[in-house]
Amino acid sequence: MGESIWGRRIRAFRKLKGYTQEDFAKKIGISVSVLGEIERGNRKPSDDLIEVIADGLKVSMEELTSLK
Repeated sequence: MGESIWGRRIRAFRKLKGYTQEDFAKKIGISVSVLGEIERGNRKPSDDLIEVIADGLKVSMEELTSLK
């Protein structure tokens, strides 16, 4: 499938905020493997999960999903 824009943005924001995949997955209540699949673009998160991720990263959903 390849990386998606939202997967790269989630990874970039997570790293910017100083979270490891393990730390962030634990914080938002998903497994590390699911987070990794999302970041690599192998899994598309539901809208609800995108909202949880955005909230966990303290960014808006628009920032997270922006195609710019």
